[in-house]
Amino acid sequence: MTDRHASAHWEGDGKSGKGTITTQSGVLDNNPYGFNTRFENEPGTNPEELIAAAHASCFTMALAFQLQAAGLKAESLDTKSVVTLVKDGDGFKVTKSALTLNARIPGIDKAKFDELTYNAKTGCPISKLLTAEITLQATLA
Repeated sequence: MTDRHASAHWEGDGKSGKGTITTQSGVLDNNPYGFNTRFENEPGTNPEELIAAAHASCFTMALAFQLQAAGLKAESLDTKSVVTLVKDGDGFKVTKSALTLNARIPGIDKAKFDELTYNAKTGCPISKLLTAEITLQATLA
């Protein structure tokens, strides 16, 4: 089992408050996020962008392993994920992650390509996470 972690810090209310995100690896280190980065395209990141990055990279790596198991090797796999956030009553919800793949894989036929991309889409851990149980342990200081 592998555990990875990230943390978020927030100060202020929802619209005018500001936060930072830090990841275990340090790739993100107190990177800003807030209403403006989420809904108004200001510099910084947002949860949906991070989910999109995680899903695109996870799917692409899963496909590379599917290809390897089939005795194939990609020249290139370029995946984009578009995560859709919509209004949901008084809040919002993510309704989908749309993956788009452009691949160059010598020696693969369409049927095998369809099989392996399907397996990668349904088998990558982030695809599974998007329908996973969510737990919460909360304490009030």
